[in-house]
Amino acid sequence: MYKTLERYRTCNFNSQEVKAPLDSEINYQEYLKLKTRVEFLQTTQRYYSKMNQMLLDQLFDLKSKEQELQDLNKDLRKKLQETSGENALHISWEEGGHSGASGNANEPYQGFVQHPENDSSLQIGYQQQAYMDQLNNEDMAATHHPNDRGRSGWI
Repeated sequence: MYKTLERYRTCNFNSQEVKAPLDSEINYQEYLKLKTRVEFLQTTQRYYSKMNQMLLDQLFDLKSKEQELQDLNKDLRKKLQETSGENALHISWEEGGHSGASGNANEPYQGFVQHPENDSSLQIGYQQQAYMDQLNNEDMAATHHPNDRGRSGWI
């Protein structure tokens, strides 16, 4: 029996000594696998970090450009409103009472203008008597028309 126990001990201790190197080798291989995995994850994290930073920079640039464009649009709207207001005033000015007796902005003002052929004062050889006769004729015409109520022809 003693021999059997001794053999059992020797086999049992030898197996533990042999088992210990196998466990350490397995642990080391597992360590290498995990180390490789960590390095891969760190590399991936650095890559995505750089990409994320680049996208954030682009986003910041786009937001600043958007703000500039919004400010520019605001200024252009203000100018457009001012221009529209000025155009409305200009159109109302042209269509208002300042465009002449006819009210049409495209027609020239015909106010007190008299054609030069009808103006005796512009004729060569003008004489005072002809002018006085013309005035007397206008006065006579005004007195014969009761609707005019004594107004002269130019009013």
